[in-house]
Amino acid sequence: MATKKKKTSKAKATSKKKTTATKSKEKKDATDVEDDELFKELLEDEDEEDIKQKDTSDEESSEDEELAGMHTINYDIKDLPGIGATIAKKLMDVGYSTVNSIAITPARMLIEEAGLGDKTASKIIKAAREALNIGFKTADSVWERRKSLARINTSSTDLDNLLGGGGIETGGITEFYGEYRTGKTQLMHQLCVNVQLSKEEGGISGKALYIDTEGTFRPERLIQMAESKGLDYREILKNVIYARAYSSDHQIMLIKDAMKIIIDKNIKLIIVDSLISHFRAEFIGRGTLANRQQLLNLHIHDLLRLSEMYPELAVVITNQVQSKPDTFFGDPTKATGGNVMAHGATVRIYLRKGKGEQRVAKMIDAPNLPEGEAIFALTEGGIVDVDH
Repeated sequence: MATKKKKTSKAKATSKKKTTATKSKEKKDATDVEDDELFKELLEDEDEEDIKQKDTSDEESSEDEELAGMHTINYDIKDLPGIGATIAKKLMDVGYSTVNSIAITPARMLIEEAGLGDKTASKIIKAAREALNIGFKTADSVWERRKSLARINTSSTDLDNLLGGGGIETGGITEFYGEYRTGKTQLMHQLCVNVQLSKEEGGISGKALYIDTEGTFRPERLIQMAESKGLDYREILKNVIYARAYSSDHQIMLIKDAMKIIIDKNIKLIIVDSLISHFRAEFIGRGTLANRQQLLNLHIHDLLRLSEMYPELAVVITNQVQSKPDTFFGDPTKATGGNVMAHGATVRIYLRKGKGEQRVAKMIDAPNLPEGEAIFALTEGGIVDVDH
């Protein structure tokens, strides 16, 4: 019996070594010709386990699991079946560092950006979606997710209330458009300071990523705004990551590169000031309009995808305006970018000049907020309420 046990142990050890060697080889190869059977087997094992859990859990525990699944965005992507060290490195090198980022990305993008094969990309995305339980869910679970979203105050209570109370909401795109000198860039600078504040002070303790397309970013303004709040301006400046975009292609590339640093750098705010500038300058004439809108649409969807990947991230963009010559009554200005911009932003705010340093913000569109107006003022110390 003892001899038989020894042989069995040796056989098991030998079998284990072979399996380890096989898995190591698969991780090194990790291409289109990776072991489909192993991947299928792993997925089947997971499916069987999921079925068992569903059979033994009641409605309440099932709901808890779904809500818990929302927090798996920070899990290591290596936890997904079929992703070895080589594939994981390919994905992380181009910014796909979370399960959520993989789950909501089209297979075409993983193929192009990470150099994966068709089958590999599709299987990995499927596994990520199953891990997150992406699909139909009840409205109360959506409500639970929305309650977890944070806000960045604007330093104006009136403007914060217009935005739903508390300021700029994370998990979406907020657009401010208006003529020159209406406070768009000033507001962007203020948000760079305020995002760094604690939750109790109206911030979310994060850093800002500022993409400047017009050369209007000024660290001096950050210093003035920081000092008016009694903050150490040196720390404020260190926590704003800046990039100057010199063309529409460069601008698009910077947003794609942003994926790689959001988690590592604790980025909680992305600003693009202004989003449309290079597109208007480079695509001139009606003949280029279709191409411009297609490229702009892809760019906005990159930003939308970022806000979906990282619910604690706020994306804020500024936009220019153009005149409507056929308007005889009312304000003749409208936002540039057409329907692509209109549909891309979650919340749209129109800024116009008021008396002196006063500015008027008008709610144009939001899924859950009524139309309304707010008045704030621009001062040397930053954005303030009019009665300040």
